[in-house]
Amino acid sequence: MNKVIKIGTRDSQLALWQAHTVENQLQALGYKTQIVPVKSAGDLKLDTPLYELGITGIFTKTLDVAMLNNTVDIAVHSLKDVPTALPKGIVQAAVLKRASTLDILVTKEVVDYTKSCTIATGSLRRKAQWLHKYPTHTVVDLRGNVNTRLQKLQDNSWQGAIFAKAGLERIDVLPSRYTSLDWMTPAPAQGAMTIVALEKDPFCIEAAQKLNDTPSQICTQIERDFLRTLEGGCTAPIGALAKIEGNTIEFKGCLLSLDGTKKIAIEKTISLNLAAKAGDAFAKEVLQKGGDVLLKEIKAAVNL
Repeated sequence: MNKVIKIGTRDSQLALWQAHTVENQLQALGYKTQIVPVKSAGDLKLDTPLYELGITGIFTKTLDVAMLNNTVDIAVHSLKDVPTALPKGIVQAAVLKRASTLDILVTKEVVDYTKSCTIATGSLRRKAQWLHKYPTHTVVDLRGNVNTRLQKLQDNSWQGAIFAKAGLERIDVLPSRYTSLDWMTPAPAQGAMTIVALEKDPFCIEAAQKLNDTPSQICTQIERDFLRTLEGGCTAPIGALAKIEGNTIEFKGCLLSLDGTKKIAIEKTISLNLAAKAGDAFAKEVLQKGGDVLLKEIKAAVNL
């Protein structure tokens, strides 16, 4: 174990927390490590909505390049940020035990949802689901790292802003005033961290695999297969959540129009031994229910 595993990460507080979590677990197993922070284009262009940047892997591309250039050995990501098709030569080596999958609404005061409200989020999925439930509300774009977005909420007259609970909990900035949006279907793989490595690096792959949590890996793979078949990425409002209950998997997924007026949703319970092909099958059911037409409308609108 003389090799020092260079861990690539974005340099935001949350990304560094994730990288140090992996570092601590690897060191506990006897591995030597070094954190290597790298800025991404997604962090630098804070005034442009994600879907306008033209890259589904906006937060991972810089680290992919660093890995392929041998600047880093492995990279740690929020799995929901990782494109469903990894670059050639890079493989998923582990999915860590998943944290909360919940979306939450952080507010400054008690909100009366029956009245006019302005809610902030940078996510098309969150925006579409919010407007589906509250069609008279206004949703504004919100970008930046967790701390930046929390500060923007304080600096503006919005009634609330939507966050992933896991991210706020991880860096200990979860406000006392928030509402769990348990009716909102999360992003595929929300709350999960992943380690990617070079396909030609068996030492780092073996090390990372020791941190893999099988139930989290199975569920997030179903969700990401669902996303991949629907051709989602950052450009379509797609939600998916799989949970293992005994010997079965409970799944719910949805596809919405950008304005939230149209929604196609499914809920399924299947045997755990059918997990490998489940995500793809669920997505095809959504496509047959009109998802194919809806996706064409979304792509046309985004490319205007």
